[in-house]
Amino acid sequence: MTPTRLYVKSCLAAARATPVKAFAHITGGGLPENLPRVLPDDCSARLDANSWPIPPVFGWLCDRTVTPTEMARTFNCGIGMVAILSATDAARAIDILREHGETVYEIGRIEPRGDGPAVILDGFPAALERAGASVPVDTR
Repeated sequence: MTPTRLYVKSCLAAARATPVKAFAHITGGGLPENLPRVLPDDCSARLDANSWPIPPVFGWLCDRTVTPTEMARTFNCGIGMVAILSATDAARAIDILREHGETVYEIGRIEPRGDGPAVILDGFPAALERAGASVPVDTR
């Protein structure tokens, strides 16, 4: 078994050097339930599931146990921590996080919410297929 990954030192370093707006630890509840906790009510996070590699275990799970919607709501799908910064500060924060041993992906942007959901996960079914789900997940 692998111990829980801790992000405290790397996140503190990024927060000390850049104006981080928020961090969201992606635990049970996945991206759709954890990200809204750090967003204003009038904002949504539009994420591109093609911007990070979803580990193969999630494709395997999707084939055997849960729908893509449940997968996104239950598991982190490879994203353990989300840092929210302005576009002008992102490059510096990425450098700092990488210096501290983190693997970093730019996974989306914050936009006005309107009447839509707090988290929009574009391309998720196709990303699960690339992670090894053998049944086309958009037909279930």
